[in-house]
Amino acid sequence: MKSNFGFGVSWLVLAVCWLAWVPASIFGQETKQDTASPLENLPTLGSKLTDSQVAMFADLALKNIQTEYPNKPSNVVVDKASVRTPKEMHPAFYGCFDWHSSVHGHWMLVKLLKEFPGSSADQRIREKLNQNLTAENLTAELAYFNEKQHKTFERTYGWAWYLKLAAELDGWDDADGKRWRHNLVGLEELLVQRTKDYLPKLSYPIRTGVHPDSGFGLALILDYARKMKDNELEQAIVGRAKDFYLSDTDYPTKYEPSGQDFFSSCLNEADLMRRVLPQAEFVKWFDKYLPGLNAGDGGNLLTPVRVSDVTDGYIVHLAGLDLSRAWCMQGIASALPVNDARVKLLEASMTAHAKTGYEYVFSGHYEGDHWLATFAIYLHTQAGVLDKE
Repeated sequence: MKSNFGFGVSWLVLAVCWLAWVPASIFGQETKQDTASPLENLPTLGSKLTDSQVAMFADLALKNIQTEYPNKPSNVVVDKASVRTPKEMHPAFYGCFDWHSSVHGHWMLVKLLKEFPGSSADQRIREKLNQNLTAENLTAELAYFNEKQHKTFERTYGWAWYLKLAAELDGWDDADGKRWRHNLVGLEELLVQRTKDYLPKLSYPIRTGVHPDSGFGLALILDYARKMKDNELEQAIVGRAKDFYLSDTDYPTKYEPSGQDFFSSCLNEADLMRRVLPQAEFVKWFDKYLPGLNAGDGGNLLTPVRVSDVTDGYIVHLAGLDLSRAWCMQGIASALPVNDARVKLLEASMTAHAKTGYEYVFSGHYEGDHWLATFAIYLHTQAGVLDKE
């Protein structure tokens, strides 16, 4: 009896060891997929996102749109009563460190709902957006903008992303989406009017590698104007774009990037002008704007940039530069004739920039985590190209 028991135990031990060994050897690939880190599951530009990748991107925004602190508010304090918490000022868009990042985080989540219906992240996204994009919360956001000290708040970067969010929801046949769309209207109308009032007063374009850059803001708002068939707004942007940029030639690429850019002002401008000009006119303009590109010389623009410290909130901007450069090249290439030699050059650089930029999206550090996923999804879904009309 004792001998039989020992024999049974021996076989039991062997069976347990075999079961422990089998997943690692025979089913190792499936196990690796289940436990893969985000860096092992990064998408390739041009591929369709898998459900696990959709969930990865969504999770970043879902975590951060309701993370109130740390926070960098940009409010103007005029008295004791105007000292308020981020959530008191912005009950819809208090998370993600700053207002504009929260807004474009919401845009990204809506984009994922639309592009990947029924994903495993669907219900979690809807739950959070239903909590944030309420009529009450959006009314409070409008009230904040109506305070006279906040007339220029988030001009034009945050304005552009808010209008992008409104345009993304517009016409979507979805019960939640229709409700969120309706709730956005009040502040949307105010920002449209402020843009119309502002453009005639803007004597010169703002050329910078960060938020105020005119090329980026005007491009997104132009897409919105065309989607909404707001001819007055469209013509205002087209007119100012031509005033600002039509005579530009031989852009000095050697001066980009600077150490905390997340935009190329050079490429933002070209990405705007391909929206403004018919193809033949754009090609002529682009020939003079970046003349070296015909010979394959794009200066510093064609080489992806590396981030020396992902924990530095300004240095990590360079990861966004990789992604925004890529989407600008994507847009510019789409506006050139298919047999133009610059198309292949731009597409190769775009792919290299995307690969480098994607590597920083899931750094695990809030400095980049609160915003980089939006830039990646804007690029990956070709939002600047497919949504331009």
